[in-house]
Amino acid sequence: MAEHGAASASRAHAHASEESAMATIVSYTDREPAANRYPHRIVSPCRPGPCCFTDMEEVGTAQPEGHWEFQYRRCRRCGFTVRVILREIPDFALAAELRQILADSFVRNVPDL
Repeated sequence: MAEHGAASASRAHAHASEESAMATIVSYTDREPAANRYPHRIVSPCRPGPCCFTDMEEVGTAQPEGHWEFQYRRCRRCGFTVRVILREIPDFALAAELRQILADSFVRNVPDL
């Protein structure tokens, strides 16, 4: 019985991870040669090489997705590619709501005399 519950929880976690995963144009494989067909597809080796530390270049421009801005970076020598999160895009409506809550929290209620 406990095994069934653990398996169900594992499937639920995997499903939640799939929903929150960002889409990517990068295909990681060692069966095809590395290829840069940006913006449609990038074929990357599965693992970075020692060259990746110094030879990474930006591919394309920064792209927004959800609450994040990202850009692809690719090694000039071996073709290893990663999707780098550049920054979080602020939620201005949420920030305004939080500012109002904080402002209301520090208002001193003085009784009328």
